[in-house]
Amino acid sequence: MNRGSVMLSAGGTGGHLFPAQALCEELTKRGWAVDLITDTRGNVFGSEFQARNIYKVPAATFKGRSPIEAMGTLGTLGSGFQASYRIMSEAMPAAIVGFGGYPTLAPLLAAIGKGIPSAIHEQNSVMGQANRFLAPMVKAIACSFENTNYLEGKLLPKARITGTPLRASVLALRDIPLREPSTVDQLNLLVFGGSQGAKYFSDIVPQALQMLPGGMRDRLFVMQQCREEDIDRVFDAYESAGVAAELATFFEDLPSRMSNAHLVVSRSGATTVAELCALGRPAILVPLPHAKDNDQLENARRLEAVGGGWCMQQETLTAETLAVQVRKLFEDASGLVSAAEKAHTLANYRAVENLAELVEELADNRVPATREAVTA
Repeated sequence: MNRGSVMLSAGGTGGHLFPAQALCEELTKRGWAVDLITDTRGNVFGSEFQARNIYKVPAATFKGRSPIEAMGTLGTLGSGFQASYRIMSEAMPAAIVGFGGYPTLAPLLAAIGKGIPSAIHEQNSVMGQANRFLAPMVKAIACSFENTNYLEGKLLPKARITGTPLRASVLALRDIPLREPSTVDQLNLLVFGGSQGAKYFSDIVPQALQMLPGGMRDRLFVMQQCREEDIDRVFDAYESAGVAAELATFFEDLPSRMSNAHLVVSRSGATTVAELCALGRPAILVPLPHAKDNDQLENARRLEAVGGGWCMQQETLTAETLAVQVRKLFEDASGLVSAAEKAHTLANYRAVENLAELVEELADNRVPATREAVTA
């Protein structure tokens, strides 16, 4: 049954693409054709994104204060808008959903200009700048948290609390409990940091693990995402420390690796935290520093507050303090299991269904201009 088409707009980072991928999977099951419009970074994550068509348009982020740089960014966004307008004219989707970030600006503005029903999804507890700009213009705002910063006033009647959509590959592993390691078992440590954390973790994690006791290093198996230019030096560091490691620029099977990990070290993007909670895996979370809205810090603190993880801020984190924390956690196997169970308490397994239902309301023009906020 072909019910028409829906367009999803997401930047090429996992934090934005993975929820979009989850929604794509759900809408496809419901009989919708799904197209994706993204920026060029989508090549990295797009292999598992089973959209009918994947469109790539120019996108840029405002950085620095140079007028010349600002003009260049505006020019790129203008080109992206023109390309997006042509795509919308050809595809004419029944609805469009944006998942945040500057790459969604041009597609959403083009769709709004064409009169296509539009929504945005905010994964974090703090609405990002792009979503704040688009919020007054879209018909609906899907949120992951009940109290979302900057969602106020005239925006509240548009709000629907859906949660952060989880991919099928994550949901399939939700019921696998954390295996409590014995004093002789292999200890699986997963390290990933996304586009803005890989270098930092490549610098600090090998230093920290070199400080662990020899018996613990002998049992350790590290799975770590690194930038291509860092892989050789990180591998050499682990080899000299006697630590077994598997390194890659990207793990296609990341949910499976998260499930197999006894401990995760990562940034605290909303999608990462949502997947950790769904899988029930304890994590040391190092929020991206200097973020304008401190959204990752808020995400990490939410998980820490229930006892499912540990927030360690980069400004004060050293290799020594990280080594102490990793050793402490690996020496307390029952504590890891307890943290895993507590992380599970924050999981929202219906999020993708909630969002798909909202999209279908949009597509059928059943979302009025103003409405009472609905809690799923």
